[in-house]
Amino acid sequence: MNVAVDLAIVWAFIIAFAVFVYVVMDGFDLGLGILFPLFPEKRDRDVIMNSVAPVWDGNETWLVLGGGGLMAAFPLAYAVLMPALYTPMIVMLLGLVFRGVAFEFRWRTTAARNRWDIAFFGGSLLATLAQGIALGAILQGVHVEGRHYAGGWWDWLTPFSILTGVSLVIGYSLLGATWLVMKTEGELRDRAYHLSWVLLLAMLGAIAAVSIATPFLHIQYTERWFAWPNVLMTAQVPISVAVVTALLLRSLAKKYDYQPFFLALALFMLSYAGLGISMYPYIVPQSITIWQAAAPANSQLFMLVGVAGLIPLILGYTAWAYWVFRGKVKPESGYH
Repeated sequence: MNVAVDLAIVWAFIIAFAVFVYVVMDGFDLGLGILFPLFPEKRDRDVIMNSVAPVWDGNETWLVLGGGGLMAAFPLAYAVLMPALYTPMIVMLLGLVFRGVAFEFRWRTTAARNRWDIAFFGGSLLATLAQGIALGAILQGVHVEGRHYAGGWWDWLTPFSILTGVSLVIGYSLLGATWLVMKTEGELRDRAYHLSWVLLLAMLGAIAAVSIATPFLHIQYTERWFAWPNVLMTAQVPISVAVVTALLLRSLAKKYDYQPFFLALALFMLSYAGLGISMYPYIVPQSITIWQAAAPANSQLFMLVGVAGLIPLILGYTAWAYWVFRGKVKPESGYH
């Protein structure tokens, strides 16, 4: 029994890690697409594309790992959550397809370039909104009876899920802007600095709005965050957010190149930690715990052997790709 409990926790961590790495790797990529209309010049758009072209197409690996791991390690949670989230998941996949095709096709034509640029922006926006809405729908809980989803087709669409969707759009946009600060020079970099200021303030407002709304979703969330002595631990999250925000503001004021991006990632990590604090030990909030949803221990152990070799391999080639294509991207040179 203890082995099964330990394996469930290990797999919950692996899936949470995979999803977070996807947010880190694909967040700024999607953010660049969302910011695309703010950079109308072809020269700037080409630089933006070339800044991410060498690494963007490996990002969905983590999304596949997270989704596949959920299905294999926690089949009950997968069977409950997917029917509840069919619409946002389909929209997300369509958005990722649109932006993927647009990313490559815009380099192959001149006459239709604007259409592909619009498709790149639209696909990025739709995918991000869908991810945020799905997150909000999970956090607010789904209607479960027995071992089945018992809600309706549109249960995922609520004011709270819209709030989380818009918040993720703002957050990814901030990652995209700070990525441009790190990877570009000149006027493009200066504009990215200005956008980073605006988006940071918007993201802080979004974090505050979601943080205020979340405890009202379920009494368990309120107790987890504010009951004594839990508050001694949970208070470290908003305190850390304040510290990281101060450092991020300082790095933008001093016009550092690298610190803004990594501090923006730290804000995402703290927000992700807050999400984990709210949900644990449930994988379907207020309905199914990670142990109730877990696959048999021997199945989890069998999969763990493969993942133990797979994750370091993925991390290794990803790190190598980022290292090879490090540094600033110049207009006269690039991946394409």
